[in-house]
Amino acid sequence: MKALIGKFFQLMPFWFGAGFLAPAIAGLIEKMGWVPPLGLHPVVIGLLIGAPWGAFATWKGRWI
Repeated sequence: MKALIGKFFQLMPFWFGAGFLAPAIAGLIEKMGWVPPLGLHPVVIGLLIGAPWGAFATWKGRWI
């Protein structure tokens, strides 16, 4: 159980990107009145930006 919790926290930047940044980006898209291309939902666009950004942060160990 301790290893599972450790692995979960090791992936925390990814979870932050997918769980916080994605909805925040989607909210920004909706608030600005932008229409995503190809009829995609704003949350999908948020996930396409937030999840890879969080995965990159997990892989490199930093956000920038």
